[in-house]
Amino acid sequence: MKVLGIDPGTGRVGWAIVEHDKGNDSLIKCGCFETKSKSELPGRLQKIYLYIQEIITKFKPDVFVVESLFFSTNAKTAFDVGAARGVILLAGEEAKIPIFQYTPLQVKSSLVGYGQADKKQVQFMVTKILHLKEIPKPDDAADAIAIALTHMFHHPNPLKARN
Repeated sequence: MKVLGIDPGTGRVGWAIVEHDKGNDSLIKCGCFETKSKSELPGRLQKIYLYIQEIITKFKPDVFVVESLFFSTNAKTAFDVGAARGVILLAGEEAKIPIFQYTPLQVKSSLVGYGQADKKQVQFMVTKILHLKEIPKPDDAADAIAIALTHMFHHPNPLKARN
């Protein structure tokens, strides 16, 4: 079972393909797609959409997992990231892949056992769970791995349940 985890953004979109096979989880590939901050939002959204479509075509994930938004300060950033989430979700829906969403609190609780864990604690757990030699870089890619793992912890058989 291949899970595509996405950490959405307009400037950077973290992504990861994590495979769940007979109780073992392994990282297939991860990365970060970046758009130019001085570019207009519609063009950035189109690039994100096309890139996600490429990942889906290349890796053929069985499940699509996206982090839900949580912003408490900058409304413009929240709206822009929400737009990015929209095109990301559209790409998953068009590919007819089951889509799941988790909040940052759910991700931290699932991996660290504490919803207020910091980024370093989550990255440490990602590294330990997948038996990696080092923390995946950049942070957005590590976050995408954490999102994929969260789904696997919530659904040991990832296709069974849909939220």
